[in-house]
Amino acid sequence: ISKFFAGGKRISYGARAITAGGVQSLPKLVFPGGALIGCDAGFLNASRIKGSHAAIKSGMLAAEAAFHALGEDRQLDELSSYPAAFEQSWLKEELHKARNFKPSMSRGLVTGTLLVGIDQVLLGGRAPWTLHHAHADHECLKPASQFTPIVYPKPDGKLTFDRLSSVFISNTNHSENQPAHLTLKDKSVPVQINLAQYAGPESRYCPAGVYEFVKNEDNSERLQINAQNCVHCKTCDIKDPTQNIVWVTPEGGGGPNYSGM
Repeated sequence: ISKFFAGGKRISYGARAITAGGVQSLPKLVFPGGALIGCDAGFLNASRIKGSHAAIKSGMLAAEAAFHALGEDRQLDELSSYPAAFEQSWLKEELHKARNFKPSMSRGLVTGTLLVGIDQVLLGGRAPWTLHHAHADHECLKPASQFTPIVYPKPDGKLTFDRLSSVFISNTNHSENQPAHLTLKDKSVPVQINLAQYAGPESRYCPAGVYEFVKNEDNSERLQINAQNCVHCKTCDIKDPTQNIVWVTPEGGGGPNYSGM
């Protein structure tokens, strides 16, 4: 596909981890004083890779529930009518039809394609069975000893680019004195477990170069967190094999700013 990109200009950069677990992975949608809507809750039709319409519909359902709650002076109650309305909506029906897509594809490309063909094409999402997710994402990472390292070619600056220059054009800007939004539960884990067993996956799955293993003066390793580079994709929070990384919402509106869209 390089011929389609040749001569083009890189105008923007960003990253996003999508919640593709489907209807069987939805969390509790309401809590006192608030609700989860859109992709925050997981209202994505993964089989179609479409979620904007689901975000709008879930927002409408939550807004209607909030309107009635405010009218009844129930500001701090849980909006129980919101999840109830979702259960009766076309959105629930659509997500129910797509429920087996992601669990099917997790079984491999060939097997997954066959299962999806049966479930989505032949049966139209009305299969009498529901497949479930066997593992959380962070449980699927295997030890580095089972694999051969992949040597990727260096970015050529024409069709492929390095992460740091890409982060620069994402228009991400965090104030230097703001509280850290990326922290570790145990600072020894990255080196003693992640680096030793998994070859430091933090340095590879992050699309912004936030996590970097560097040498100390005594030649030992340590994990350096360049939080100012973060593009808020949340991959680290999801994929860290020991669940040692804690991601929280950063201060202010530091980006990324997708100005080319």
